[in-house]
Amino acid sequence: MRWSPKNLVPGIRHLFRRRSPGDVQLGQVLIDRGIITAEQLEIALAEQRKRLIETGQAVRLGHVIADLALASEEAVVEAINENFRLSVASLSDNIRELILRQRGPLAERLPPPAIPIWLKLCIGALLIVAVTIVSFSTIIINKQKARLFDQTVMVGTVSLNYFANNARIPLIDDDILSLNTLIKEATDTEGLRYAVVTDTRGLIRAHTDVNRIGTPLSAATPTQPPVTRGKVSYYSFVTPTGEQMLNLYRDVLFQEKILGTVHVGVSLDFIEHLVAREKGSIIYVTLVMMTIGLAIAVYLGLRFSRPITQLVAATEAIGKGDYRHRVELNRQDELGNLATAFNQMGEELLRHTLTRQSFGKYVGEEVLEMIIADPEKMWLKGHKNDATILFADIRGFTAYAESRDPERVVEMLNTYFDIATRAILDYGGYVDKFIGDGVLGVFGVPVYRNDHVERTVRAALDLMEQLRSRNNQGNPLLSSVGIGIHTGPVVSGNIGSPAKMEYTVIGDTVNLASRLSSLARPGEVLVTDAVVCALRSLIQVESAGDRTVKGKTAPVPTFRVLSIKQRPHVKSVE
Repeated sequence: MRWSPKNLVPGIRHLFRRRSPGDVQLGQVLIDRGIITAEQLEIALAEQRKRLIETGQAVRLGHVIADLALASEEAVVEAINENFRLSVASLSDNIRELILRQRGPLAERLPPPAIPIWLKLCIGALLIVAVTIVSFSTIIINKQKARLFDQTVMVGTVSLNYFANNARIPLIDDDILSLNTLIKEATDTEGLRYAVVTDTRGLIRAHTDVNRIGTPLSAATPTQPPVTRGKVSYYSFVTPTGEQMLNLYRDVLFQEKILGTVHVGVSLDFIEHLVAREKGSIIYVTLVMMTIGLAIAVYLGLRFSRPITQLVAATEAIGKGDYRHRVELNRQDELGNLATAFNQMGEELLRHTLTRQSFGKYVGEEVLEMIIADPEKMWLKGHKNDATILFADIRGFTAYAESRDPERVVEMLNTYFDIATRAILDYGGYVDKFIGDGVLGVFGVPVYRNDHVERTVRAALDLMEQLRSRNNQGNPLLSSVGIGIHTGPVVSGNIGSPAKMEYTVIGDTVNLASRLSSLARPGEVLVTDAVVCALRSLIQVESAGDRTVKGKTAPVPTFRVLSIKQRPHVKSVE
């Protein structure tokens, strides 16, 4: 296409026109390329909105499409690269920035100007001072100019009336000498440039310039239409030399008969000189006031911008998790109050974070999230649910601890607790409590999962495997752990008093798991027939006999777990 002036304006508009990668929607590109359908795009957009509402963070459409398995990440990346002519490696790249950098208009590629507050205050103060002084000065000068003009008209009118009243008799007698004597001293009056007396024929009978006596009076060209006040009329004009003049004139009357006309010329340049002088004074005062205003604005701007800069830095630090960051502002104003409130907020966030971290170690992360999301929720007040209980206990711990140093015993016990806790959490359970040397792990509440029985058995076998692998570290407790597992109904919820509450599980299922744990030999995982029935196709067991358990009238069939079929996706919270 040839260049022409007609293409210039649209080209400039295109250059600075605000465009976004959304002009060509990624979803439409994928539809056009047959990667997804319109229905799948609607599903992805709905999921994108849902995630935005739930998390408060925007998720890129490409990620949503890949997460929902509507299209592979490779296909989406390839479509983006081909459509926008990029070299994106993955959806994690900042695609929008790359598009703007390569294809965006100049106005979007240029970084936005960063104007500090102190500079904005300075510019604002200068504008306010300048506009205020200029506005008031213009009004005052215009009023003064109008007043001076009125005074000039008044002075010219007085002279004009004097000449008109004293020119009657000489005009009747055609006494040119007397007429010229009358106006001879006219130019001695400041600002009065000429005086002229003409007869009814328009011939000059008297003039401050005697050479023009007897010649016709040539009228000047008015710059504005003449104005009449009573018997006097006037208009302004500009002489060939550039001087501004005010010409006043009136008729000379005798018994209502016109004998002639008197003209008086008064210079208006002195008004302009006075105005120019006043403007100089105003400019000087304006510069002085702007300098003072600039100094005050810089002082105030820095005084206000520095605390704001500190608050911004503190906000960024808080956003990165540095809740110990503090703002040091010794001010007795709103900014000082804001700094104090900000520091208090940091202290509260730090306290809540420490509380959350500490509390999470006791109740588990999932339980903690549910408590924080809805502390008054009914599930915390006691409900009957199906769950699986894992109870791990150390054989012979009491006898072992009697002859050992307490600090050393606690150290070895904590190692065991750490291994047990990690194994339980890895499979989606939570540690309900530590009872002496025992660990109570719960699966299925408060977060219910259909495969909670399988998760429990896998966690127990994984725990035993980790204990065996770390048994060579000189900790004899790791080889003395027995585990009991039972599944069934439990009551879960808050138990305690208003002063001390504990989220836990109670019921016969918990008691039976505890009894099995005490019957299990070191390195052995005992389960009930309920567990075996639930995992019949996955678990391999051997009978451990019918055991008499406290609280049960009939013997309880027990089984020793040998192995379980591998399903790698189970290990992790899903």
